[in-house]
Amino acid sequence: MIMGNQPAIAIFKAQKGYSRLFTAGLINGIGDRFTSVAVLALVLQLTGSGMAVGISLGVRLLPYLFLAPLGGVLGSKFPRKYIMIAMDVLRVPVALTFLWVDGEDKLWLLYIASFLLAAGEAIYSPVRKSSIPLLVTKDSLLTVNGLEQLMSGCVLILGALSGGVVSMWFGPEAAFVMNAISFMVAALLIFGIDIPQNTNRVNEDKRKIDSPDKLKTKVDRQQKTSKMRALWILISGSITLQVIFGYELLVPMLNGLDNVLISVYAVQEFEAGDIGVGAFYAALGIGLSLSFFAGRYVTKGLLGVAIGGLMIEGLLLMSISVSNQFTMVFMLYILLSFAGGTGNACLDTLVMRETPSAMQPVIFGLLSAVGNTLLGLSMLVAGWLLEWMEPRALGFAGGAGFSVIAILLAGYALIRSKKSGEFTAPWKVF
Repeated sequence: MIMGNQPAIAIFKAQKGYSRLFTAGLINGIGDRFTSVAVLALVLQLTGSGMAVGISLGVRLLPYLFLAPLGGVLGSKFPRKYIMIAMDVLRVPVALTFLWVDGEDKLWLLYIASFLLAAGEAIYSPVRKSSIPLLVTKDSLLTVNGLEQLMSGCVLILGALSGGVVSMWFGPEAAFVMNAISFMVAALLIFGIDIPQNTNRVNEDKRKIDSPDKLKTKVDRQQKTSKMRALWILISGSITLQVIFGYELLVPMLNGLDNVLISVYAVQEFEAGDIGVGAFYAALGIGLSLSFFAGRYVTKGLLGVAIGGLMIEGLLLMSISVSNQFTMVFMLYILLSFAGGTGNACLDTLVMRETPSAMQPVIFGLLSAVGNTLLGLSMLVAGWLLEWMEPRALGFAGGAGFSVIAILLAGYALIRSKKSGEFTAPWKVF
């Protein structure tokens, strides 16, 4: 397996810390996907409502608004390893709470548990992502971000498909228990990782300890102001980061439609039940896994690749909305995820290259907060729209929106590059 500048196998052998982080993420993700599939199937079984599906998905993303930035701040102040371990351990009892949901009158408990699981993930995710550059070399970042997409693909394949089977054969209870176990195993793996901390934090903390209370308060204010100023200067001086933030603002507004519709298509349009939901999510996993291998051909023009992938995603979503064959939709979801996975690896690599390591927890926390909050709201809106619109019409509109966003982002990058005096063709930008 080769991607970017270094073979993936060599990275696993040389970077033992990242190897454990990858394995922990794989196990953690598969367990979480078991619960996701079981929850979706349970909600549809109990209610048959698109609105209920939208709520169950939306409440899992709303905590990101406040807690993802908190995760970024915590990651810059405290050992990242122990933050991730704490979040895994605290989610164990929450994952078992779903065992008490046995009727429509207990859906409130399902929503609360989903919210709490998401709260843990909102803190965990930016801390984990900002730990990656501390565990690998800079020239292997593109390969590693490709591996992250591969991991997501394996999670969807193994977690979604097998989760659908487990939920159907053994009931959703088995899926919930397996998720709780996965959190414990992931915590044990992360415990064995030695994640370096930013050396400037040590000196900074010493200065704070020696300072009087009033001086400490003043220093804290100055540090907060300087951080925000530094963040503003960083983003305003980088067209790449501006486009990425634009991507995170615009794409999630429509992405929630697809997240809700994939279950609705499987259960209501094709009447395939749990297996159908699992199969479609497995298709997404296959596409993400294949996107890892595509990365060996991507050496430059990363931003152009990401925007082009977004355009392709829009066209594929429109095709899915008009297809009446389950097998065809399955194949289209593979292509959709392939395009999205390739683009996501490029965007993550650009963020890691464009920002200093000390600011990465804050950057990833901010991106996660914005993107996931808007995605959660989009899911809630999608559930409401399904009460008034046909699923296929909604899916076509969402796909068209993706294509429009791709054109807007490409146009912005082109115009800004011309204004800066460095004209570059849109497909070659960055």
